[in-house]
Amino acid sequence: MKPVRTALFAPGSNERVMSKALESGADAVIFDLEDSVAIAAKPEARKLVAARIDAVAAAGKSAPGIFVRTNAPGTGMLEADLAAVVRPGLDVIFLPKGETVEEIKACAALLDKFEATSGVNPGSVEICLMIESALGVYNCYQLIKASPRVTATCIGSARDGDLQTDLGCAWSIEGTELLYAKSKVLNDTRAAGAYPLDGVFSDIADEAGLIQDSTQSARLGFLGRTPIHPKQIAPIRRAYAVPEAEVIWYTRVVDAFEAAEKTGVAAIAVEGKLIDYAMYSRAKRVLALAKLN
Repeated sequence: MKPVRTALFAPGSNERVMSKALESGADAVIFDLEDSVAIAAKPEARKLVAARIDAVAAAGKSAPGIFVRTNAPGTGMLEADLAAVVRPGLDVIFLPKGETVEEIKACAALLDKFEATSGVNPGSVEICLMIESALGVYNCYQLIKASPRVTATCIGSARDGDLQTDLGCAWSIEGTELLYAKSKVLNDTRAAGAYPLDGVFSDIADEAGLIQDSTQSARLGFLGRTPIHPKQIAPIRRAYAVPEAEVIWYTRVVDAFEAAEKTGVAAIAVEGKLIDYAMYSRAKRVLALAKLN
């Protein structure tokens, strides 16, 4: 998945909110067909989301990534969702509550089918797995490897969300209760070569809490998250940004190591700190991430 810091949710049943989301400055917009859309409104929401994707594609200009959160595999609504939204302009499907390899393979097969009938390049629509249950956490690595379409995960870390409910745990701003689940999903995602996103911070009015939670998330290794209101975009960006001091330090490390390597040396000291290939690799990775600042 193209690197993103912020993927903003917008209800697929609300044309005005979807339009504003596209202009919010988020790296991607997630048109939602799941939890923010009433069951009776889902058929109309599919039409509205399809029309919005078509409009973005027809504009032919730079736009945020276009993602769609479908309904979960177990709802019986996934095929109708994909039939409506798999079309030129769609980048990623956010698949909620996928728990088994069979479900992921079935979703990938449906994408094969609808790409072939809608003029979309084969294999181009990616899947971001939303990990929202104990079984999803347990199976995370296998779920990612179930299809090459799976390029990212997003853990359902929201207070009072599905994952907290399934685990039966409490929730705190310190994050202790969900630390194991977040760490395992992060480790599995990295091991599988996918892109790790954190989920929703549901208290829109609590900017300090959003920054604290996002800063902890970034320290764990998550690369961004999914705001639910445009006012959350800027604080999230600040929390996940690589600090300027680190940019300066790692630039110095890369420059010094590459100069030494040209002379046949692969272990040096920079300001009293040992630098070898491992530290050099880390420095390059941080600097690549800093480009998202």
